[in-house]
Amino acid sequence: MIDFRYHIVSLISVFLALAVGIILGAGPLQGAIGDQLTGQVEQLRLERNELRDELDATNLEAADNEEFIVAAGPQLVEGALQDRRVAVVDLGEVDGERYEAVQEQLEASGASVVGHVRLGGDWTAEDQEDARKVAANDVANLVSGVEEAGTDAKLAAALATSLSAKQLAAPEARTSEAVLIEQKLAEAGLIEVVLPQETPADVILLLEPQASTVPVDGTTEAAAVDDAKAYAVTVEILLAQAAQARSEGSLVAGSTPVPGDLISTITADADLAAVLSTVSGIEAPAGQISVPLALAARLGDKVGQFGFEEGATAVIPPAVQLPPVDRSPLGTADTASDAIANDPQTEG
Repeated sequence: MIDFRYHIVSLISVFLALAVGIILGAGPLQGAIGDQLTGQVEQLRLERNELRDELDATNLEAADNEEFIVAAGPQLVEGALQDRRVAVVDLGEVDGERYEAVQEQLEASGASVVGHVRLGGDWTAEDQEDARKVAANDVANLVSGVEEAGTDAKLAAALATSLSAKQLAAPEARTSEAVLIEQKLAEAGLIEVVLPQETPADVILLLEPQASTVPVDGTTEAAAVDDAKAYAVTVEILLAQAAQARSEGSLVAGSTPVPGDLISTITADADLAAVLSTVSGIEAPAGQISVPLALAARLGDKVGQFGFEEGATAVIPPAVQLPPVDRSPLGTADTASDAIANDPQTEG
């Protein structure tokens, strides 16, 4: 058992230590500790100011670069798509300002947007596959070359045909099948007609909406979102392939890619990347300017993934010189045979 003298000695030791600390702190060590702390504070303040100056300089340089890109845009895109007609397909809710910026660059290149549709949520919803099957069967007889295709491939071919099929005897007019397909898809709730289309498109632009954030908490919810996203991308790829096969050229454009979205999936797949062109970063002027240039390059049989992300083939599409558009009537075939003749999959 510890006796009383032990407690006394312990208490005296504690008080002596405190007294020595107070004396040293108030005496010979006071200046050294204060100077050291003051020096550290000044150093941190200096580093903060330097970092702020570097950030300001970087922001100013980025603003200057963007201003230069915007100023150079008209010269870069002028005449790139002269007299070409573009149909736009929103693969979801695309930000209106981004669409308008892309449309402005298309028009600056000499192109015109002749049609604009937006996919409904049911187009890529896994639990709506039965409803899509009914719609696909309803339009299958209006599209050639899809007898053995699956539901989503039939719908993709139908939409691409609706946007691009023209009468050979009157190239300024859509075929009656094209008009009817659009009507049936809209009635089924699979598409929304944003801009009614009067004339057939030469090229098809697919706009990918900005990626939504996947939940990081809740493993089950995050996994469900990932599965739905992967399923939707699989369906969207079929549409991108049909758009390329049934028009003179197509392009997938969207924001800076995130893992698993349509653009990153195409970029990562060598077979897809060999056929489908993409442009990323359309939230910024560089991406917006690249859209008409990439469409022109695709018309010139040059495929690429254009942007700043890893895996992109180039920052900016190559310049091409397209021949003037020739819309001379090619024959007097009736409307039904026009639809088949306009289908690249039936050539040869």
